[in-house]
Amino acid sequence: MPVLSSKNIEEIEGSLGYQFSNKKILIKSLTHKSYFHEHPNNADAYNERLEFLGDSILGAVIAEAFFLDKRLFSEADMSKMKSYLVNESVLFELATMLSLGKYLRLGKGEESTGGRQKRSILSDAVEALLGAVFIDSGYETTKAVILGLFGDRLENVILSKEGHDFKSELQEKCQGIFGVLPDYRIVKQEGEEHRKVFTSEVYIKNELYGSGAGKSKKEAQMAAAKEALERLLDK
Repeated sequence: MPVLSSKNIEEIEGSLGYQFSNKKILIKSLTHKSYFHEHPNNADAYNERLEFLGDSILGAVIAEAFFLDKRLFSEADMSKMKSYLVNESVLFELATMLSLGKYLRLGKGEESTGGRQKRSILSDAVEALLGAVFIDSGYETTKAVILGLFGDRLENVILSKEGHDFKSELQEKCQGIFGVLPDYRIVKQEGEEHRKVFTSEVYIKNELYGSGAGKSKKEAQMAAAKEALERLLDK
């Protein structure tokens, strides 16, 4: 892909929820060093510097979200949750959601060895893209983009209190193993209005796989997802 077309750029911006003022910085964020070395006349830089910047901004946004949360997490809890959210696996999921693989500018060698599907290249591209947003717009806009991308993942990790998003993991495993999504059902709620406890069950193909309780529906679903994952691992 020698250049990114206007249509490609619009597609990326639509998925990202952000429109670039400087389209060149977007293109740079998706330019791998293999392309740069093979096509020096078509690229004045590649994305590693933007990747470094994006990694730092991403870490700051996630750390700020945990720090400002009313639950006042300890340093150890924040570190554990942050490590989970900014790891390669989660970034690869985001890259897949954004379909970044088809937009990357890769050299022929990297292209021939499946570079568009490589976890490391795609996760790096997400960080580079966030770095490009920061250069184009500043911290507050980049923070909004990041929080939009991470969506429920951030809250799910907080609810799990273990630095892990059990609901997202169960969804991925269900789609991979069974080809369906898990079905959560709130089966009980007890207690006074301000002290309610919810019980959730999760079904896969109408079979009960896990149950759990929590102070909110989401927390109960997270506990149910954790139990379901443990059962899947035992199979």
